[in-house]
Amino acid sequence: MTIDIQKIRADFPALALTVHGKPLTFLDTAASAQKPKQVLDAMRYCYENEYANVHRGMYDLSEKATFNFENARKKVQKFINAASDKEIVFTRGATDSLNLVAYTWGAQNLRAGDEVLITQAEHHSNIVPWQILQKRIPFTLKVVPVLDDGELDMNAFKTLLSEKTKLVSVAHISNVLGTVFPIKEIAKLAHAAGAKILIDGCQGATHVPVDMQDIDCDFYAFSGHKLYGPTGIGILYGKRAVLEGMEPFEGGGDMIKTVAFSGSTWADIPARFEAGTPPIMQAIGLGFAIDYVQNIGMTNIAEHEKRLCKLLQDGVASVGGTTQIGTAPDKTGVVSFVTDFAHPQDIAMILDQQGVAVRTGHHCAQPLHERFGQSVSVRASLGVYNTEEDIENFVAALHKVKRFFT
Repeated sequence: MTIDIQKIRADFPALALTVHGKPLTFLDTAASAQKPKQVLDAMRYCYENEYANVHRGMYDLSEKATFNFENARKKVQKFINAASDKEIVFTRGATDSLNLVAYTWGAQNLRAGDEVLITQAEHHSNIVPWQILQKRIPFTLKVVPVLDDGELDMNAFKTLLSEKTKLVSVAHISNVLGTVFPIKEIAKLAHAAGAKILIDGCQGATHVPVDMQDIDCDFYAFSGHKLYGPTGIGILYGKRAVLEGMEPFEGGGDMIKTVAFSGSTWADIPARFEAGTPPIMQAIGLGFAIDYVQNIGMTNIAEHEKRLCKLLQDGVASVGGTTQIGTAPDKTGVVSFVTDFAHPQDIAMILDQQGVAVRTGHHCAQPLHERFGQSVSVRASLGVYNTEEDIENFVAALHKVKRFFT
């Protein structure tokens, strides 16, 4: 199915902006997506007409807010095909979700001599929490390498996987390489070895259809703001049996069943992991964002972005003196590169003068950049609203950058 790209673009107010007198060409969705007016308008309506704190309020506004909040949880459940809405934990973001797993499941289950496998392609949020936990528990963190094209070295993965492996924690799609990793195969291998699997889905659930029951992962984390929703909301999916065996991450209101000075008992999942006043409107806004992408169709979005990704790769390659980081066949959403004619920061500043927004830096993936002999790169990333014209504008501006420096 071909999507109506101009109709979609009209939904995003930010795309009508001009920057330095040029129409905005926004190519930084991997960092955070722009928001459609349907989400903005619906959130404003709820703030003005249906807002109060949720749970236990025996009055109309609170009951409406509670319904909307819990209905958003059901929308997430259906969006990722979880078996139950009890498996959906609202967090502050994907980083919070990954930390929750480390400091609950990890702290309870890892012991000296155990191993956790991650990959060279991980975001810092899937590296640093395990390093912090290592200061408390002397388990071993092992790293699966990536190949020169950005594919995961599956032979190395199979070699590193052993009876000592208690958890495999891996990105679904690399935020630098754009590589789509074979997470279903990885989950099957991990389970065969007796390990659990955690997937960082920040660039996954936002760009391709996902199905928790088909993937058969134990945990899956993603954020709302990269799915055209608000900031301050993330999702941790966890298999019900796994979540029910976990202790709370934080203490406070709403996560308890009883409290006494002699001791406290915990609420059932998912409330056990949602201490304090939750991100009410953020969760509701994420629900509206899910409505938006489902109206378009995630398969349609994935096909659109994959086609544009190839055009983006070809466009960067057409500018001599560029080297792309990540050229795997199964790739989407992201093209990162360096050049022999300018520093990434200088490139981004000049592109900005042409109205083109891209990201520069290490993209919270320093070890991955080091793997490819770089410290930083330029990253252009795609969303549902991008067009062939956006790519043409970007490539033309990149040619101008090259002419300026050479």
